[in-house]
Amino acid sequence: MLDLLIIGGGPIGLTCGLAAQRAGLSFVILEKGTLVNSLYNYPTTMTFFSTSEKLEIGGYPFATTHVKPTRADALEYYRRVALNNELPLRLFEEVTGINQNNDFYTITSSKATYQAKNIIIATGFYDISVNLDIPGEDLPKVKHYYQDPHFYTLQKVVVVGASNSSVDVALETYRKGAEVTMVVRGSEVSSRVKYWVRPDILNRIKEGTIKAYFNSSLKAIRENEVDIETPEGIITIPNDYVMAMTGYKPNFDFLSKTGIKLSEDGKFIPQYNPDTMETNMPGIYLAGVVVGGLDTHLWFIENSRVHAEMILADILKKRANL
Repeated sequence: MLDLLIIGGGPIGLTCGLAAQRAGLSFVILEKGTLVNSLYNYPTTMTFFSTSEKLEIGGYPFATTHVKPTRADALEYYRRVALNNELPLRLFEEVTGINQNNDFYTITSSKATYQAKNIIIATGFYDISVNLDIPGEDLPKVKHYYQDPHFYTLQKVVVVGASNSSVDVALETYRKGAEVTMVVRGSEVSSRVKYWVRPDILNRIKEGTIKAYFNSSLKAIRENEVDIETPEGIITIPNDYVMAMTGYKPNFDFLSKTGIKLSEDGKFIPQYNPDTMETNMPGIYLAGVVVGGLDTHLWFIENSRVHAEMILADILKKRANL
């Protein structure tokens, strides 16, 4: 019987593991992919918005030679923290079911069955994309994830969205020789775009090297072209690839099947105690961005690291009162 089972081997799951280790609890961390799987799947050229000290976990310094760490920096840092502390990680092991017993839970994974008194769900939100729900979205040319710009050299690329990820894709593929068109639902590039990147995209749009349709939406995708609904009407342009940077969402089905209640306001915010992070299911806690439902821009590594301390304090308080 474990004191704690942590679902998710990202930065916040690791933070919870470090806190559990220091508290002397028995625990394991289950991760359905590789270590810090979401970060691994970020674009190879990604630079974080946050400075390195804001990405630190467990009090271990994150030293870099530049102010904004890269994806490679982060992978090295989190791997070293995990391995040096010998955290009990079970990688490529997906949780498939959670059943409540009297005073503990039975957790079934793709490889084993566990029993634990408490569970922390720190699964993030990067695994499920928000779909466009338009004809042709299932074509192989449509990508919701982006790795490297070189692949798109001399290709006609449509980028959907105007957030950080959309702007990065547009600029990077443009600079590798792609013909880039942005389709933006709003009237301008998002104000939340990284402050050192936003002037770059605005200037490229102004000079016309990147075409942008504002107050517009993609309506249909075909093998060699797309339809865009603009304020002037539907236009059709040639196209090789669609980069649908429309965002991602937590696995709401998994939360619901676990018994966690979700808000009915369309944001699907899980029910939890903000002082302890415990959900309506006794002994099941949430940590990290999964807390925010569809408001995935509210929680980051830097402001949700504290969840680990809050959760462990509540678990230890309950143990002391037994």
